[in-house]
Amino acid sequence: MTPRTLLALALALTACDGAKPPAAAGTPTKTPPADGEAKAATPTPAPPANPLVDPAAVAAIGKPAPDFTLPTADGKTIKLSDLRGKTVVLEWFNPECPFVKAAHDAGPLKDLAAKTTATPTVTWLAINSGAPGKQGHGAEANQAAAKNWSLAHPILLDETGAVGHAYGATNTPHMYIVDAEGALVYRGGLDNAPMNEPEGGTRVALFEDALAAVLAGKPIAQADTRAWGCSVKYAK
Repeated sequence: MTPRTLLALALALTACDGAKPPAAAGTPTKTPPADGEAKAATPTPAPPANPLVDPAAVAAIGKPAPDFTLPTADGKTIKLSDLRGKTVVLEWFNPECPFVKAAHDAGPLKDLAAKTTATPTVTWLAINSGAPGKQGHGAEANQAAAKNWSLAHPILLDETGAVGHAYGATNTPHMYIVDAEGALVYRGGLDNAPMNEPEGGTRVALFEDALAAVLAGKPIAQADTRAWGCSVKYAK
């Protein structure tokens, strides 16, 4: 990464609640990832008790996606299994996370959901697993973000974090794809460009490539990838 990108990452991670900045240029690449960055997500085996999600469910690539029922920021309710027959995109979301802001302001998420859901067989759901009192929490903040970014898809509120833990969501944004049969087929990063500047100078559209493969009925080349962003603001 360029020094400018490293500085942007450091500032963004600092803005994430409790996040640490990445190592400076020249630091060995095998250092542990900073809070706010994650390797390919590792499912959490013991999500908090919640009647809206099976407490024994743990997401795994190629296995049935854990079912859930969650309220939306505008007062509706959505159940994942009701969407069977469609390809479902899950975007872990925090409207105050700098990485989410960068992606929605001028990055690839600016109009990606709208373009994607123009295909009637695809549904896009944003999920905010932030706990009460945490960064980006609350129906009002999420409704304001939807208006600001012209988001037509639902934003679901997972205040207990049960759904996020069941899916092993670690970052915002963190992208998932559930195929029409209800299996989890992709989990990971939006791309390799955490603040819209790619590692190595060339953007790799990890999520978009995976979704294109699913819709074309082809295998996904990389089904479990690294997710960049702020840490999900779970309840402690």
